[in-house]
Amino acid sequence: AYPGILAFAGGLQTLDGVNNMLDRNWRAEAEGRGYIVVSPVAPSNNLFFERGGDRIFPEFLDQILRDYKIEGGKLHVAGPSNGGLSAFHIAAMYPQYFRSVTGFPGYLPDETESRINALKPLCIYMHVGERDAEWLTPMQRQAEMLRAKGFPVRFSIEPDQGHGIQTLAGDGAHRLFAQFEEAAHGCK
Repeated sequence: AYPGILAFAGGLQTLDGVNNMLDRNWRAEAEGRGYIVVSPVAPSNNLFFERGGDRIFPEFLDQILRDYKIEGGKLHVAGPSNGGLSAFHIAAMYPQYFRSVTGFPGYLPDETESRINALKPLCIYMHVGERDAEWLTPMQRQAEMLRAKGFPVRFSIEPDQGHGIQTLAGDGAHRLFAQFEEAAHGCK
């Protein structure tokens, strides 16, 4: 069995966006560590944290688990920007499929009590650029709220970074995988 990642791209979640994200954040480390990374393209004009997710989930998750031998039958879900919103959205809808959720940046949109509580069993990782004015405050607030509820949250403000967090790309991508290794052994 292999560790698996469901990775959502940012932006419009197009094929180009997926390929760029795979090269930037996932490919080298995943190949070196033996991870399976699955990254879907959003249905036309429907981002995964909007209506796009409703069109393929949870069937897509079941298909991944049928097609690949995933450790413990649970994936890590992650993504930057719109991909981070998508990761949290899908994790809150179908938490039984996941070990961890990571936004870099990203957080849970639509904070209903049931969606918040659905994240409790997951290891939660939130990264935001120090200069990302639009995302810093909502992510910091949500991380504090989740911590106050006793959720296992790791919140990181990435020094001197804007919205596109370069410290988690290329050689820095190992940090994302270190989180997945931690989550595989429990993050409480």
